[in-house]
Amino acid sequence: MRPPALPRALLLVGLALTPALTSTAAPPAVPAVPDAAHFDYRLDPREIAPGVHVFVGLREDFTPANGGNIVNTGFLVGTDGVIVIDTGPSRRYGEQMLAAIRRVTALPVVLTINTHHHPDHFLGNQAFPAATLAALPETLRGIQKDGEAFNENLYRMSGDWMKGTERVTPAQALAPGRRSVGGRDIEIVALDGHTPADLVVVDHATGTVFAGDLLFHDRAATTPHANLAHWLAALDRLETIPVKRWVPGHGDPAGDDAPIRQTRSYLEWLAATMRDGAESGLDMTEMLARPIPQRFHGLAEVEREYRRSVVHLYPAEEQAVLEKARAR
Repeated sequence: MRPPALPRALLLVGLALTPALTSTAAPPAVPAVPDAAHFDYRLDPREIAPGVHVFVGLREDFTPANGGNIVNTGFLVGTDGVIVIDTGPSRRYGEQMLAAIRRVTALPVVLTINTHHHPDHFLGNQAFPAATLAALPETLRGIQKDGEAFNENLYRMSGDWMKGTERVTPAQALAPGRRSVGGRDIEIVALDGHTPADLVVVDHATGTVFAGDLLFHDRAATTPHANLAHWLAALDRLETIPVKRWVPGHGDPAGDDAPIRQTRSYLEWLAATMRDGAESGLDMTEMLARPIPQRFHGLAEVEREYRRSVVHLYPAEEQAVLEKARAR
């Protein structure tokens, strides 16, 4: 049975949570309305460095055809165990992800990290050992508070791919710092901006950084819980990390700084556009009609995400202008 209808406010949040990404090794398309035999995400891990594997998602919105396979997840294989980074949008995804990991290694999963509380990054938690699930404290609170509503919205957008999916909140709170896990030298970096808590995983052996949704590559950034000033500051912090390759939350991994450059350029334009529109007294309809610069036309879903960002961000910009005027 489908979940009951949600209030419009929650639907707007759900519609906002659609980061998506393709890769050059994207899985084959599935039927627009899959039957039980086609609920297969075709997850094929790409090894981008020794022991570093990534499942690269599609650069699309959530649909019944893709089942929410629009996110990058991954895993690190150490000498003693496996570290999982994000678990995908559904129980089916998590189960198929674990099966794909088993094709690579029989080592146990010793840590399963949720980088933030958006549903495409944690709704596969059911498939992994409960004792291994972990996230930043604010992410735990976000999953506990909003997880069921997110689950219902994804069911509405993705259909029966979500069957059997339930919110599972990690019990383990992660603190930032460097540590050895499963024989892998990793560092947890705690930032914010895309959401109130954005966890970054640095694999020091290979110089690989899993940046979660702080980075988008060839895909417009999503902003349902964004603080753009904090996000831009987080990008400054990311640039201080010695790195050989980036794994964005959405889009292909990169061996150069293209994900940072693209994300920063888009967010700076978005912040300036919101601020300038509010200072010029434009209403939301006028903001929605504003043109998107040509340099961003290559970003997947840019028109849709710009409209969502106006809904998410513009009221606060208008309020800031009003408060400034009253203070004069």
